[in-house]
Amino acid sequence: MSVPLAYFISFRTYGTWLHGDLRGSVDRENNRFDMPFVEPNEAKQRSERDRMSQPPVELTRDQRDVVAETIVEVCTHRRWLLHVQNVRTNHVHVIVSAVDVSPEKIMNDFKSYATRRLREAGLIGSDAKVWSRHGSTPHLYDESALLSAIHYVSNLQ
Repeated sequence: MSVPLAYFISFRTYGTWLHGDLRGSVDRENNRFDMPFVEPNEAKQRSERDRMSQPPVELTRDQRDVVAETIVEVCTHRRWLLHVQNVRTNHVHVIVSAVDVSPEKIMNDFKSYATRRLREAGLIGSDAKVWSRHGSTPHLYDESALLSAIHYVSNLQ
């Protein structure tokens, strides 16, 4: 298997895309790249909502700025190449190249450091959940895929 040029990392804020959502969703059984989304299911979505420990998180402009600054900070510190990022109110997209590190580790570093910085800035509570449990980490193996992903994150969000 070849080494990816980059990873297209995406993660959502807490509670903003629940299982059963009309847009479709993934779960533990249906989560591979080539698998279809789980079908919309209002009862499942309602059950997920009822189990939430807090309201959904929508990032303010100040919070988004802190998250974006933190992603740059983490990439600089880890010596990862940040191609592009886009921090939205309910999700984050980052395209990054890194050698000998899994995209899951990269995503977890972004989420944990961003949470820490948001707390240090007093922009979230000490017990608040900010992020959904996982995210998406597709590998980009060629320049065409990399350029297409950069275009999507930069221009189509």
